[in-house]
Amino acid sequence: PTKMKAVLLLLASMVGFTAAFGVGASTFTGASMSTLESTYITRSGRGDLSMMRHRKRVPKLGKPADQRKALLRALTTEVIRHGRIKTTLVRAKAVRKHVDHMIELGKRGDLHARRQALGWVYDKDLVHSLFEAAPERYADRAGGYTRVLRTMPRQGDNAKMAVIELV
Repeated sequence: PTKMKAVLLLLASMVGFTAAFGVGASTFTGASMSTLESTYITRSGRGDLSMMRHRKRVPKLGKPADQRKALLRALTTEVIRHGRIKTTLVRAKAVRKHVDHMIELGKRGDLHARRQALGWVYDKDLVHSLFEAAPERYADRAGGYTRVLRTMPRQGDNAKMAVIELV
């Protein structure tokens, strides 16, 4: 009889413990799991829970699409104008594709290529000079019109810096 009382007291204390901490009977009043999943799936933007970007080769550069496009257009224009610019390594690698494409358009030299270049490069006179100089300058080269050289990290934030230049 004393062992039976001890077992009953032990069971009663366990039932009280589970009820107090919500182990047995659920006292959860929050959103269900399906509601939470749909919240995370529909939300997007900085700082939110999102999928990893495996095999996505578009460098985001920490900017929305419109700002990223404007930055790449401006960097492309300046590389073609000056021949070499100093920027961050990630930006240099991202703009290399666009500069090479503009030179390919300049080598082609037809009206459609000229209009495509005018749609990307900000300076109209620069496009005309590119279309005059590119065919003879890059006639024997079938790609790889730019070179990215790493330089010392930036002083303020230690960002990796690079020089992108026309070959």
